[in-house]
Amino acid sequence: MPSACNVPSRTIFTGDNLDILRGINSECVDLIYLDPPFNSNRTYAAPLDSEARGAEFDDVWTLDDMKEEWIDEIEYRLPALFHLVNGARLSHGESMAGYLTFMSIRLLELHRVLKTTGSIYLHCDDTAGHYLQSVMDAVFGVNSYRAQISWQRTSAHNDSRNFGRVRDIILFYSRQPRINSNEVRIPLDDDYVEQFYRHEDERGAYQLGDLTAAELRYGETGQTWRSFDPNRTGRHWAIPMTGQYANWIESALIPGYRSIVSPLERLDALEEAGLIFYPDDAGMPRLKRYLAGNPGQVPTNQWTDIRPIPPRAVERTGWRTQKPLALLERVINASSSPGDLVLDPFCGCATACIAAEKLGRQWIGIDILPQAAEVLTQRAGRELQIPMNGGDEKPWEDWTPMVLREPPRRNDLTLLSPADPQSDRALLYRSQHGRCAGCEYELPLHVLTIDHITPRSRGGQDSVGNLQLMCHTCNAIKGNRDMGYLKQQLQVRGILRV
Repeated sequence: MPSACNVPSRTIFTGDNLDILRGINSECVDLIYLDPPFNSNRTYAAPLDSEARGAEFDDVWTLDDMKEEWIDEIEYRLPALFHLVNGARLSHGESMAGYLTFMSIRLLELHRVLKTTGSIYLHCDDTAGHYLQSVMDAVFGVNSYRAQISWQRTSAHNDSRNFGRVRDIILFYSRQPRINSNEVRIPLDDDYVEQFYRHEDERGAYQLGDLTAAELRYGETGQTWRSFDPNRTGRHWAIPMTGQYANWIESALIPGYRSIVSPLERLDALEEAGLIFYPDDAGMPRLKRYLAGNPGQVPTNQWTDIRPIPPRAVERTGWRTQKPLALLERVINASSSPGDLVLDPFCGCATACIAAEKLGRQWIGIDILPQAAEVLTQRAGRELQIPMNGGDEKPWEDWTPMVLREPPRRNDLTLLSPADPQSDRALLYRSQHGRCAGCEYELPLHVLTIDHITPRSRGGQDSVGNLQLMCHTCNAIKGNRDMGYLKQQLQVRGILRV
C-alpha cells in the first residue's frame, strides 16, 4: 500500500543519493525524473564566472565502483539484474560494469519509493542507453515500458568520422498505460495545416470528416436523415458525441450538444449550427472539422520542438549538463497532476524542482554536490513567483527550500513489506553491517534468514524492530527461544565470535 512521504516538499538533499533514497518511505513518490551520469568518460565543471561555479564531477567508471555490498544486494534482490551487469562486464568491459552497478543499486531503491501508479523517466544517451533499458526492464518490468523518447538537443554536431550525435534518450516506464495527453499537446505543423485544412469560411479553416462508419445498423443510426440513407452504401451514422472535437462543439457552438442522445437530433443540431457540408455530387454529407477545434497534437516519441537553452536565457546557470525547463515541464505535465510528488535523485541545477514548483507539484531533489542547493535558491529567486489562493503572487523569499545533508529516517517500517520483502531484508543486512546477529560472522546476504528476536509464539511482532538476520546454524539453535539462550549455546559450543 502507498505510504505518506516522510520528507516534506521543497526539500533538497546534498549527499549520496543512495543513502538518502534508503531513508525515504516506500511507494510515496508519483513521478521520478533522473538525469544521471552517462558513462561519458569525461569530467564536467561549471565555468568560474557562472552561478554553478565549483560544480564538478567525474563521469568515469572503473571496477572500484562495483562495491561488493552493492553486488551482493543486487544478486539477492534481483538475480536477473546481477547476471545482466555481469554480462555487460564480459561483453563491454569493466567501466560499463562499474557504471551499471552504480545505477542498478539506485534504480532498485527508486522502484521501491515509486508508487505502483507512478512513472519514471530516465535521461541518458546512446553511450549506455541500450544497457540501461535492459536494466529498467529488469527492475520495473517489461510490461511497464512505455517509450524510448528521442530528444534532439542540438541541430548540428560536426564529426567528420561519424554521424553527428545530436540526440539524447529518455526511457519512460509506467504501469499507467496513458499520459495526460491534453496537457502536452503541441501546435499543428504548418505544412500539415496547409495540406489538410484546405477549406475556409467565416469561422476559419476546416477539413472534412465522415459522419458515417462502416457496417449496417438497424437502429436509429441506420435510419434515413434528410433523404440520406447510410445503409445504401453499407454504412451507418457515426456522429461525434465524445472526444476533443465534441467538447469544442459544445463549448463554442452548440450548448448541451453532448447530452443529445438521438443521433438524428444531433445531425439536426449540427446542420442548424452550419457544421455540415453537402458535396456538389449529392454524396453523403460531411462534418466540418474546424482548425479552431483542434487543440494540437500529442508529441510523438521524437521531440524536436524543445530547443537547447539560449546563451542569455534567464534559466541558464552554467551547469554543464543542464536541461531546458520546457523539457521537464513536458515530462511533469504528461505523467503527474497538481499536488503530486516529483523526485529528482540527480537534480544538479534543480531544473526538475523549478518545473515542479511552477506546475503546482510537490518535489524533492537530491544531488551529491552542495552547489545544487545554492543554484536552486538563486534560480527560484529570479524564475519563480508563487501563486496564492487569491490569484496574487508572492516572491520566492517568502519561503525557502529545506536543505538537508543527513538521510531521512523511514517511518513506514512497522511490518515487512509483502510487495518487496527483499528490500527489508537488505535494510536489516546493512544495519547489521553484514554480520549474523547470532555468531556475528560476516556472511553474504543470501545465506542469512530473517528471525524474530522475540519469537511470535511469545508475542513477538512482525515489526522491523523485532527482526534480525541470522545464519542457518544460529537460527536452528535458537528455534523459538530467546537470544539469551542462543548466546549461551554459542559460547558452550565455541561458536560465538570474540
